[in-house]
Amino acid sequence: MKKKIAIAMGGFSSEYRISINSGNIVYKNLDRDLYEPYRVHIMQNEWFVVAADDTPYPINKSNFSVNIDDQNITFDCVFNTIHGTPGENGLLQAYLELLNIPQTSCDHYQAALTFNKRDLISVLKPYGIKTAENYFLNKGDLLNPDEIVEKVGLPCFVKANRAGSSFGITKVKAKEELEEAAKTAFAEDDEAIIESFLDGTEVSVGVITYKGEVTALPVTEIVPEGEFFDYEAKYLGKSQEITPARISEADTKKVQELSKMIYTKLKMKGFTRSEFIFHNGEPHFLEMNTTPGISQASILPQQAEKAGISLKELFSSAIEAALKA
Repeated sequence: MKKKIAIAMGGFSSEYRISINSGNIVYKNLDRDLYEPYRVHIMQNEWFVVAADDTPYPINKSNFSVNIDDQNITFDCVFNTIHGTPGENGLLQAYLELLNIPQTSCDHYQAALTFNKRDLISVLKPYGIKTAENYFLNKGDLLNPDEIVEKVGLPCFVKANRAGSSFGITKVKAKEELEEAAKTAFAEDDEAIIESFLDGTEVSVGVITYKGEVTALPVTEIVPEGEFFDYEAKYLGKSQEITPARISEADTKKVQELSKMIYTKLKMKGFTRSEFIFHNGEPHFLEMNTTPGISQASILPQQAEKAGISLKELFSSAIEAALKA
């Protein structure tokens, strides 16, 4: 019997179109000899399965089932491709856990933790993980530019604390720009994180559980056309993504081992992609994505290809790991 796989895509955030692309890549490449895939759109106002003829069928949220042609369909596993809320911040994971339905990404606590840049940095620091200097701001707090600049210096980055895909990020070069940058961040989240500028090579490291083993994929070097890896650089081709990265073998091993250590210490599952900048010769952690993009423009599939792992193998391994968990 083929396993029925719900490919969850969409979501409630600015990233929903990216998620739809990722979900469709999974749908296209899933092994039809082993699995029967269903495209499940999870949107703010409606959840539905998109049938082969593009007819939508509503999901019963009480048990995550769907009725198609008088047949009630339940799912053996959910392949989570939702970036942002609710698929990357733990809400979907908690819901599925209550229903006892396996899913391919990390558990709900890990998702909530890693989606919150401030909290993740706080958890990792006791392990000796190097990061930028940070200043935290909640919406409604009094903005004190002098205090911020004294703490993080200039230039600095103002980011939405809980948002992905480089939404809500501004590079600030003068303290007079901080107020407008905070408004941009608060358009995405009611918490902001302000980080010191790290000068160095930016790299991205995919870590997956592949055939039962925690595996670090080849490292990708990020070279944006602009001043940082923003949305256009990430998704509209305005960057070079060089795999393997043009760093030494020793630095490659160092950042791969560091990424695997973070994955293991946090008890992660599924796919993750961690970002670092080699500043003063040492990898400084930026963030971790727990449902990284897997569209044609995305980094993790590029890394898997360099490692000799096809998309079919990559996706099958994720489902089998979830079913065994």
